[in-house]
Amino acid sequence: MANADIIIIGAGPAGLSAAIYAARSGHSVIVLEKNAYGGQIINTPSVENYPGIKNVSGFDFATELYEQAQSFGAEVRFVEAKAFWREDGNWLVDVGKEILSCRALILAAGASNRLLGLPHEKDWVGSGISFCANCDGAFYKGKDVAVAGGGNTALEDAAFLSNICNKVYLIHRRNAFRGEKHLSDKLREKENVELVLNVTIEELLGEERLGGVRVRDKETGEVRDITVNGLFVAVGQVPATDPFSEQLNLDEGGYVIAKEDGKTDQEGLFVAGDCREKALRQLTTAASDGANAAISAIGWLEG
Repeated sequence: MANADIIIIGAGPAGLSAAIYAARSGHSVIVLEKNAYGGQIINTPSVENYPGIKNVSGFDFATELYEQAQSFGAEVRFVEAKAFWREDGNWLVDVGKEILSCRALILAAGASNRLLGLPHEKDWVGSGISFCANCDGAFYKGKDVAVAGGGNTALEDAAFLSNICNKVYLIHRRNAFRGEKHLSDKLREKENVELVLNVTIEELLGEERLGGVRVRDKETGEVRDITVNGLFVAVGQVPATDPFSEQLNLDEGGYVIAKEDGKTDQEGLFVAGDCREKALRQLTTAASDGANAAISAIGWLEG
């Protein structure tokens, strides 16, 4: 007999949203989380772009989700899912001390932001360091900011910020961008965007919060200090799919290939949130992913 109808790996916004929908349908639900509930959103001091909520801290938002899921009967266990596989019509999940079983499995393991690897980078998240221009850009209206990266995300972040910030420095370690040419061409036309190319960010400047960045030219070795109020790091994300890669159909970036309904190419296996291949990774899309995956899982169980 299975431990639960549905097991959800990950207690971020996608996983907890899935738990709410699944538990409300009357199915037994276990959510597995190796760290703290809430995922990356708990590091965001103020969320202003979630529909229907004017302003809420990421921690408070995650706590409401967590308590709401529990109120409908979802069980949250703080253990690490090390592996999963399908056997005799059930999904089995190795959590170290035991093997849990379920009829349907939802992977909502999320992704982590790729870091620059500099001192204070983690400490100053929410105090000058951000990984999401759409989420936090409004806090820097009329101020000077920098974007680190050279792909489409960095180019799009710089374009977005240029419309609300006084000045935007786009810092990239190469002379050419990896992102689409039409995006970089548009940035070159903007008077308040300065391209700082072929440099590495050597140091984050400031005391209790970010006050600037120190960059070094890779050819000349020249050092330059750039005063900014915010730094948006856009050097990619790392989906938390590696432990389960043998069971998943992944794209070249390591994201699970699945459509909006969360259905994968395997029976009874669904995916939601930032570990899924998709164009937009936001709090709202994480919640909708969780709902979609849960409804798909419920439909599969009852079909």
